[in-house]
Amino acid sequence: MLIGMPQSGDPSAAADDPVGSIEATEPTTARDAPRGSLWRDRNFITMWSGQALAQVGSQVTELAIPVLAVLLLHATEFEVGLLNAAAVAAFLVVGLPAGAWIDRMRKRRVMIWADAVRATALLTLPLLWWADLLEMWHLYAVALVVGIATVFFDVSYQSIIPSLVRENQIAEANGKLEATRELANISGPALGGWLIGLITAPFAILATVGTYITSLIALLLTRDHEQSRAPEDRAPILQEIGEGLRWVFGNELLRRIVGTTGISNFFNTMSFTLLPIFLLRELGLTPAAMGLIFSLGSIGGLAGAVATPHIVRWIGEARAIPVSAVAFSTVACLLPLAATFPAVAFPLLVVQGFIGSFTVLLYNITQVTFRQRITPPRLLGRMNASVRFCVWGVMPIAALLAGALGTWVGVVATMWIGAAGQLLSALCVVIGPFWTMRQLPDAQH
Repeated sequence: MLIGMPQSGDPSAAADDPVGSIEATEPTTARDAPRGSLWRDRNFITMWSGQALAQVGSQVTELAIPVLAVLLLHATEFEVGLLNAAAVAAFLVVGLPAGAWIDRMRKRRVMIWADAVRATALLTLPLLWWADLLEMWHLYAVALVVGIATVFFDVSYQSIIPSLVRENQIAEANGKLEATRELANISGPALGGWLIGLITAPFAILATVGTYITSLIALLLTRDHEQSRAPEDRAPILQEIGEGLRWVFGNELLRRIVGTTGISNFFNTMSFTLLPIFLLRELGLTPAAMGLIFSLGSIGGLAGAVATPHIVRWIGEARAIPVSAVAFSTVACLLPLAATFPAVAFPLLVVQGFIGSFTVLLYNITQVTFRQRITPPRLLGRMNASVRFCVWGVMPIAALLAGALGTWVGVVATMWIGAAGQLLSALCVVIGPFWTMRQLPDAQH
């Protein structure tokens, strides 16, 4: 499971927004948000409901596209690596400028356009399959387009929460959104496996198209309080990118979090890239069994989202970060171990997924809430984009390396390399000031 969740900044004037003509409601302020539980906040629930369905849909496609490549198009190890690299290449190529651009735009409207692009691109795959024209290069192209749209969506998604809820509700909002994401991780793969068996992988992707359209509609009905950023407050794009990077790397705690997240994601991507081949070819599992493993393992993520507030109160916010990092980096070794004990591979993979998801959610909710809390609103988009560039920008490189290593030394050996690398990732937060603190610092007003 990748860490550094989506999977914040200042907007531009509404007049600069190309979808301003279809704005459904006037913006409010976060101060107008209802007090108490966010389940009583109709505006938050509107956004949440669309995201809940979109998360389920994205899980269906995350299963359907690898199955389509491996079983229907008979992709090689290197082709699977290239496909995964295409899906995440955008974080390396446009991740940094995206943050600066997003800080000049309304986050919610960026998300609307991103949903429209993702739905349109994915729609081409079942159409090409139906016409008997689908080839691997089509998958690469669609993965690249969807990846670019996802960069803009995810940076905006992480940046929009402070403009929807009160400051003291940010942690609750992140917890609810991540709990929903994990519910989607539970139901989505199982639903995807069932749909693939029923209507084949290409047409299962249509379910994702429908959920992205639903998300788009929900976002149109959501209100936010983002204010226009004064033109004189804008600097040249490279200067603004540099400001975001300096903010992230000038803070020791953020710098260490980025180190652990980036190293873990690099080596986890090596394992994840070859996971479809590992499960479907090496272990001989069916797509339905593969989806069931993902679903059962993701129950741990839901439990982690629910348990995070209690664990943070018990051991402290700061200490929760190294504790969770040690746990998810250690349990990664169970993944390649399943090849050594094929008779118990299924339960072993479920246990690995459960513990990994639980601890990654504890880590993500804690560190993302900290990032959102200490970062000035005008820098939120660039902060999140800078972090994403560092922790997700390594993924296309890791995916290509996984494809090459899988061809050279084999799938299982490559996954052991990935597991060993993840063990090293925790050192950045284990060796540092987190153990001597209980609470992470607040913003300096």
